Amino acid sequence: MDDKILMTDITHYPRYSGQLLREAMVDTPVILIHGSRQCGKTTLAQEVGQQQGYHYINFDDDTQRQAAQIDPIGFIQSLPEYVILDEVQRVPELFTAIKASVDNNRKPGRFILTGSANVLLLPKLADSLAGRMEIIHLRPLARTEIAGSPSGFLQQLFDADFGDAANQGQYRRLGEDLADIICVGGYPAAIARSSEKRRSNWYRDYITTIVQRDVQDIAHIRNLEVLPRLLALASSQTARLFVSAELASPFALSHPTIRDYLALLEQLFLIELLQPWHNNRLSRLIKTPKLHLSDTGLACALLGVNSKTLWQDRALLGQLLETFIYQELRKYADWHNESLNFFHFRNKDKVEVDIVIEQGKQVAGIEIKAAATVTESDFKGLKKLRDAYGRHFTAGVVFYDGDSIVPFGDRLFAVPISLLIPA
Repeated sequence: MDDKILMTDITHYPRYSGQLLREAMVDTPVILIHGSRQCGKTTLAQEVGQQQGYHYINFDDDTQRQAAQIDPIGFIQSLPEYVILDEVQRVPELFTAIKASVDNNRKPGRFILTGSANVLLLPKLADSLAGRMEIIHLRPLARTEIAGSPSGFLQQLFDADFGDAANQGQYRRLGEDLADIICVGGYPAAIARSSEKRRSNWYRDYITTIVQRDVQDIAHIRNLEVLPRLLALASSQTARLFVSAELASPFALSHPTIRDYLALLEQLFLIELLQPWHNNRLSRLIKTPKLHLSDTGLACALLGVNSKTLWQDRALLGQLLETFIYQELRKYADWHNESLNFFHFRNKDKVEVDIVIEQGKQVAGIEIKAAATVTESDFKGLKKLRDAYGRHFTAGVVFYDGDSIVPFGDRLFAVPISLLIPA
């Protein structure tokens, strides 16, 4: 009964990546929707595909998986012309057969694949289906999807269009609600749970499922019990510079082994590395990437914090808020009209910008604060970025928990966090 209630609750959220899928089905033979398990890939594929009469196969089904593994070519040849193949990372043997089938019939939209691991990195995958496949990275729900209200923030950012001071007080301060939003996260099934305890239970079961099933599909490792502990440690380091030696120190494993385990967590879309931004107009730059968890709800469950304890721990709140906003903006970027690249900036004098976004030759910067006030010093890194990049710098934003958009000089703005979180 509980599973049926959850499915009813989670199917009504609009996924803005649905339009990307529909567009790809018009001109591309194979579309891969990949992202972490339970982020909504299957729901999206079925919602769009069933409208077009697609046949559905799930490789979590042992019979289907074994049939595909034993005779990949025969399996693909036996399928209807339009098909959804769910959790395809469990049968990497199929990719060569799909390639051969597409080369014989390049009709658009023939295959919709979903994968809970980055199948392009699987060692058994000899051919990436280059020129035949479009990839859609589906992330957990954005707050705009939960509210059913699209955001135009990225367009505002690159247009440097945040209105004027006449709009004072039009946004809401979030206060302790901010900690609650961070702890909820974006996984549909977790959001549907009725309490923080129930959500935490879901996240713990989620990690257990991944370790026991998905990890075994893509890697053979001896110390499976290390992975949840390593992921919890990574959660405590989210939004910080990535130093694998520090993550390795609590474990009786070599640094190369820990790096391999971290690469595995990245392949499963549980962590990601934000690369450092570099430009010859700036010197003494730190070249270390930043670590971010894929979802703050997952991070809170791994760290054993709830909204109350998170609100009281201001340092951790700041880290998780940075990861939350970074992930929200990555989701928005998937639907943005232009291709965007994300980086962070930090120099050896510890002047930094949390998020640097490139759109062609244009650059914008984001700083993030959990406080309700902003001062001139909060713009130090953004000013350095603006002065170095000149006219190609579009805007710099400091997110804060205020109620007004406030200009802070040439192309610099303090912007309420609630602009990203529709009521």
